[in-house]
Amino acid sequence: MIGPSRNALVPVHRLAGVALLALACAPAMAQNWIGLLKDTPAERFDDEDIKLFLDASRKALTEAKAGEGVGWQNPASGSRGELKVLKTFDWQTNPCRQLRVTSETVDRKGSTVLNLCNVQGKWKVLSPSQVKKG
Repeated sequence: MIGPSRNALVPVHRLAGVALLALACAPAMAQNWIGLLKDTPAERFDDEDIKLFLDASRKALTEAKAGEGVGWQNPASGSRGELKVLKTFDWQTNPCRQLRVTSETVDRKGSTVLNLCNVQGKWKVLSPSQVKKG
């Protein structure tokens, strides 16, 4: 059973808290985190969903090979997702990964493709135009 807090959108201050958590746990998702969450299923993630998502993100960025996906699921909330490494590449001599990020809550589904590069030990989200200029 889902309580009323699951049906409300995550307030902006909560997204800011997620951004801080992302900075500590998964630097790849820290840059523009609030912008990446806007109008996605992640707006409705509870704390455990966020933890599972960040753990899967870290694993996809550091361990998964091209073609592999790292899934996560929270039976308590019904939320789930996958981060699939579509390809690996270099950008300005930095190692990069293109990920398809899919997420689902009980009432929302979404998918996006992100280019992430490890620049000076931190993962940075690149726009498609930045990748092309590479």
